[in-house]
Amino acid sequence: MSAVIEARSVHFHYTPGVPVLTGVTLSLGPGATAIIGQNGAGKSTFVRLLNGLLKPVSGSILVNGADTRSLTVASLARTVGLVFQNPSDQLFKSRVIDEVTFGPLNLGFSREEAEERAREALAQVGLHGVETRNPYDLGLAERKLVTIASVLAMGTSALIFDEPTIAQDYAGVRRLGKIVDELTAAGRTVIVISHDMDFVARHCHRVVVFSRGRVLADGDAASVFSRPDILQQAALEAPQIARLAHALSMDQTPLTPEQFVDLVRRRLSGSS
Repeated sequence: MSAVIEARSVHFHYTPGVPVLTGVTLSLGPGATAIIGQNGAGKSTFVRLLNGLLKPVSGSILVNGADTRSLTVASLARTVGLVFQNPSDQLFKSRVIDEVTFGPLNLGFSREEAEERAREALAQVGLHGVETRNPYDLGLAERKLVTIASVLAMGTSALIFDEPTIAQDYAGVRRLGKIVDELTAAGRTVIVISHDMDFVARHCHRVVVFSRGRVLADGDAASVFSRPDILQQAALEAPQIARLAHALSMDQTPLTPEQFVDLVRRRLSGSS
């Protein structure tokens, strides 16, 4: 189960004369892709175009070959699931279980199947025993996890996570990273918007840099994070471990501490 999403020369504005996206062309397929950039770079607007909440002013968005202009948001929701940055923009039910079953029910699953999917998704994000609670009685981190569970329960072939690690502790970040890794291994199309460069480096094989509504760079994570000129232009920093390697004049860009240690060992063995 996979999805291919194509953006072809997409332009978008909310106010005429004030462009938000300018000529964005991208093809997004199976695997984990991170979209990074400063606030106002156009990232959240771009992903709302991918699931039909917004339509391009010009250019086109294709989901598995179908133009989003010809599809309803409801029909696109069968393929593209979006977790909003702010959970308050997404939550609307008075019980967690009703929130998480809403999507599967609208996809045609029976009540029993929908609840089974909901409970599995809640367990996947580490929420236990909250099914009957009001989402707004939960903290921000837990509310965010409820919205993630809501999308996981739908089983869409493409999933978009807008700032998934917001308010999460170390255990929560690790759990979300595992979810991204599992979705990637299952051949799903995963798109992550994040300011957490360490999370991006560890879990996303591809990185797209947005700046002022344009694609500034697009490549594998190591290649993008080895370009301080590009990152500086986008007002971003590489992950800590990549910055350390650069400071030590290493000829490769590690993305995780484990990779860094391996490079150091090889460097030492080569000099002995």
